[in-house]
Amino acid sequence: MAVYTEVSDDALAAFLVDYDIGRMVAFRGIAEGVENSNFSLRTTNGDYILTLYEKRVDPAELPWFLGLMEHLAGRGIVCPQPVRGRDGQALRQLCGRHAAITTFLPGVWPRRVRPEHCAPVGAALAALHQAGANYAPTRRNALGPAGWPPLLARSLPGADQVQPGLGEELQAALDRILAAWPTSLPVGHIHADLFPDNVFFLEGRLSGLIDFYFAATDILAYDLAVCINAWCFEPDLSLNVTKSRAMVTAYDAARPLSAAERAALPVLCQGAALRFALTRLYDWINTPPGALVTRKDPLEYVRRLRQHLAARDAHAYGL
Repeated sequence: MAVYTEVSDDALAAFLVDYDIGRMVAFRGIAEGVENSNFSLRTTNGDYILTLYEKRVDPAELPWFLGLMEHLAGRGIVCPQPVRGRDGQALRQLCGRHAAITTFLPGVWPRRVRPEHCAPVGAALAALHQAGANYAPTRRNALGPAGWPPLLARSLPGADQVQPGLGEELQAALDRILAAWPTSLPVGHIHADLFPDNVFFLEGRLSGLIDFYFAATDILAYDLAVCINAWCFEPDLSLNVTKSRAMVTAYDAARPLSAAERAALPVLCQGAALRFALTRLYDWINTPPGALVTRKDPLEYVRRLRQHLAARDAHAYGL
């Protein structure tokens, strides 16, 4: 979450006329994240999140995201639900951007990930994959393997300013990963960005999943690899096998992994680390000055990538 587009009080008041959610009480920008402009909205009826979709999001795909959230919520996944206006529409315009209001989920994301967080995340991810199985529309993963070469190409001119030799290292990793990328693993709808700040806990229990705007139709086990990268590394960026074992075991108990998925886990983790290294690198180089947004260090994912490249098999993750 972030703020790129400012919303005035008058613009917001006019926007809320189309909803039956009461009058505005409080409104503030949310600085975390890098993708859309997000705001915490409190009205006389309760708390909500207002999202303005920025340039990276294709407006034509927004109904898919909103529909997926409604579908998942209807099947027991606790996630934000789009709030429809008086005309029945969830998507409209504000300040020159497509915009939507979603329900607010109570809870706090874990600033420090502990081993006991990882099993609930693995189980929740498996439940999400199963709940999404009969959502018929599909969406290509724009940040999947086909998107990595052009993303690296756009970042290469500035890569070595971040770290000498970084461009060459990432190119070599990309070539190796693409050559080994699996093509016949189970596919379904994935979250693709289930980082700690997108998972809420309340009184020690997982209470909700948020931010589905990277969701896509792709390899299910790749989503698990994203979570291993996001949840199972320590502050010194070493892999905590206890955490990865807890996560993968809980996932496997709810949705059993095939032998092929287990065998592919190292390269899926490599690809997930590369994906976030590349998008962070691009944003590090290109974030506009003055944006209320927290840039994230791409080198944190380069260091993860190096460890995954050294993994021989799924035993490296506690299996």
